[in-house]
Amino acid sequence: MKIGELSKETGVAVRLLRYYEEQGLLVPARTPGGQRVYGPDAPAVVRRVRALLGAGLPTRLIAEVLECVCGSESEIEPCLSPLLVARLDAIDERIQDLQDARSSLAALVAAAEGKGLAGKAS
Repeated sequence: MKIGELSKETGVAVRLLRYYEEQGLLVPARTPGGQRVYGPDAPAVVRRVRALLGAGLPTRLIAEVLECVCGSESEIEPCLSPLLVARLDAIDERIQDLQDARSSLAALVAAAEGKGLAGKAS
């Protein structure tokens, strides 16, 4: 199938499909005229890429693990589990850092508002 057909079938913009190709996530064949031609597995590959991107994995990591994805878009080989657990731990750590920053900022805002109210009462 051609890139426009793949775009229509997957709902992914042609420009994004080209980006996936640049990142090594999608590998088309080429016609003698240089047009991209995708195999019958391309829609499943695109859906897997989208699922992995949705899980917060960067494209460089997806390129490394894409071959370990099997079956449906969400099925993965057990060898990926440690990698995904590490990524999940990193996300949890970032969430905790953001929650800590939010608490600190909320305390500063509360203190500033308290001073503002006291200043108005004087």
